[in-house]
Amino acid sequence: MPAPTIPPVAHYEPAPETKEEIEYATVPIVDFSKVHTPEGRAELAPQVRDAMSTCGFMCVVNHGLTQAQNDRMIDIADVPFSQVPEAEQLKFESKTKEDGNYKGYKPRQYWHIENGVRDQIHRYGVVRPGFEQEHPAAVQPLVPEMHAFMEHNQFNVLYPILRLLARGLELPEETLVEQHRFDGEGMTFLCCAKYFPRSAEDEAKTKNVWMKGHTDSSTISLLWNQPVVALQIMGPDGKWRYVKYMPNSIIVNAGSALEMLSGGYYKAAIHRVFQPPPDQHGYTRLSLFYFAYADDDVRLVPFGESPVLQRVGITRKYADEDAPTMRAWRSLRAMAYGDSATEKNENGDEEQVLNGVVLKYYN
Repeated sequence: MPAPTIPPVAHYEPAPETKEEIEYATVPIVDFSKVHTPEGRAELAPQVRDAMSTCGFMCVVNHGLTQAQNDRMIDIADVPFSQVPEAEQLKFESKTKEDGNYKGYKPRQYWHIENGVRDQIHRYGVVRPGFEQEHPAAVQPLVPEMHAFMEHNQFNVLYPILRLLARGLELPEETLVEQHRFDGEGMTFLCCAKYFPRSAEDEAKTKNVWMKGHTDSSTISLLWNQPVVALQIMGPDGKWRYVKYMPNSIIVNAGSALEMLSGGYYKAAIHRVFQPPPDQHGYTRLSLFYFAYADDDVRLVPFGESPVLQRVGITRKYADEDAPTMRAWRSLRAMAYGDSATEKNENGDEEQVLNGVVLKYYN
């Protein structure tokens, strides 16, 4: 039988790695070569528990894809931007602010950053295969590979993480997996994102912030590490530090939905996108994300049956009877993000109130 034909794709040349002296954040590294046996999960569970209950960040290595497969996906991720004419892109523009849906294109200059400056981030979202989605002509031949990549993220990365998180709460391993069905109603999606350089004037107006400090609305966010150093995380000491590039690794962060489900035990990671170091100025930053959400009908109520939460206590954003569903929470966050109607508190951070919950944007 002949091998299936792989569609040719133009190669995206990433920026060279930075040589600048940088104080990097300390991000725990979790080796997924150990995740496939009960003994390995028993060893990894405390590492994941500690990482996600302190800063909400960790780095996964040995996740099952080779560097060559990773490179192929980055080449594919550039196609929606470099191979699709602007007029055709308009036909697939998302309606995020209208309905909270991430499907299709988010154009550049969609979000307000500061002082009238808008973002330079171009995104293309591919929802899970269970959803019907039309794609631009150049993207259509690549959809099978995109879906296969999504399956790898779901079954080989996300599900093991969810099992380890459940163990950290002393719950049955499948507790969180059962709330994240691959064929369920929800908005888990693959995101191709291309960050473009900005003018010196815009950098000055925003104090070099490309995307405001925030927490994700997801349960778990997976960022496939790439060489342009721009992601920063806020440490326990309140300082921002860059995340170091590690080839063929995945940066994992907890989102606000996981924080609510875990009663505040797992911390939603505070992060932002900042101007890269000087020797990477002028380069585009092409990234692949997998944003995981629980099924739409899951209510974001803490696992009160968790022995861990019974010992340490539960922190709630809502009374249990008022807790939103996953659909309501992610739609509300999606429609409100990038809105200029925020107020600054005494620390200079911006705040929004959504359904009685105060959201902060850290600058």
